[in-house]
Amino acid sequence: MLLSLLALLLIIGSLLVFNRGCSFSPGPPEADPATAPTVDAAVDLARYARTADFAIRLPALPGEWRANSTSSGPVDPVSVVVRVGWITPGHFVQLSQSSAVPAEVVRVETGQESAPTGQVEAGGRSWQVYPGRRDERAWATELDGVTLMITGNGTEEEFRTLATAVLKAEPLPRS
Repeated sequence: MLLSLLALLLIIGSLLVFNRGCSFSPGPPEADPATAPTVDAAVDLARYARTADFAIRLPALPGEWRANSTSSGPVDPVSVVVRVGWITPGHFVQLSQSSAVPAEVVRVETGQESAPTGQVEAGGRSWQVYPGRRDERAWATELDGVTLMITGNGTEEEFRTLATAVLKAEPLPRS
């Protein structure tokens, strides 16, 4: 019995070693940003703009920023949020746009109901600062009845770049 168990463990061990079934890598996992998907934010946001009940804006951002996600989802029974995320050098930032009130957008996008913890000026406008998910930050403001929210683990400079760009952007056509 003991010999058969030992033989079985020897077979399993050799399979793991030769097939690289086990590995040890101290430290956090590493992800290569170059392997992340890329999306055409202009095409996706134009499609959302045709059906949304609010003005959607497409910010002009630095060339090293790469759009890698877009989505939409409900905020409440009558409002939706439209999102686009960018990979920046070493970080990720996301812009959410909705006709819902800021408190509801904050709840949906951060996963928590929270009061602002401060405010910053960016792009000539005041943005409320909220706690984000995990190690992320969150900024929100209103522009012409639309809640704009920036979330992610980007630097303050990246948040300011996105904030300024979205405030400068013209609404996309609805047709």
